[in-house]
Amino acid sequence: MIDNLWFIAVALGPVLLGAAFVYSMMRRRRLTRSEEVGQDAAIQDLYEKPSRRT
Repeated sequence: MIDNLWFIAVALGPVLLGAAFVYSMMRRRRLTRSEEVGQDAAIQDLYEKPSRRT
């Protein structure tokens, strides 16, 4: 009985993990052009801002 349980865990574990990965990749939303521009501007702002840590 315990051998069957381990077999199921080892066989179904990677399948479930792969299914979760595929599901998350399908649900990922692409940024619109205006969101990309805003993101780029915010990143550029962060690079230009001087660091306060010394």
